[in-house]
Amino acid sequence: MSQSAVHDAKMNYRISTSNLEISTLRQTPVTEELVASAIAGVVHHARSQGQSLEELLQEVLADDTMLDAQQRRWLSEVVEQAWKTLP
Repeated sequence: MSQSAVHDAKMNYRISTSNLEISTLRQTPVTEELVASAIAGVVHHARSQGQSLEELLQEVLADDTMLDAQQRRWLSEVVEQAWKTLP
């Protein structure tokens, strides 16, 4: 990952901050660290856009074809924890 990634000291995950990094991540095998980095990046992006936690959780919980309802609820809990943990 490039030097532009933000490193979160509490969680020890790099947060992707550029489109190039995000594009590069698409070609990387999925690992626990990659998922954590993606969640941290989503939280960072939502905050930078002035989005509230509630608005972000509404997006996560929105019905889609990728995750079932139980998976979306689990993901929303993880996103909420990241929101509260990340600076």
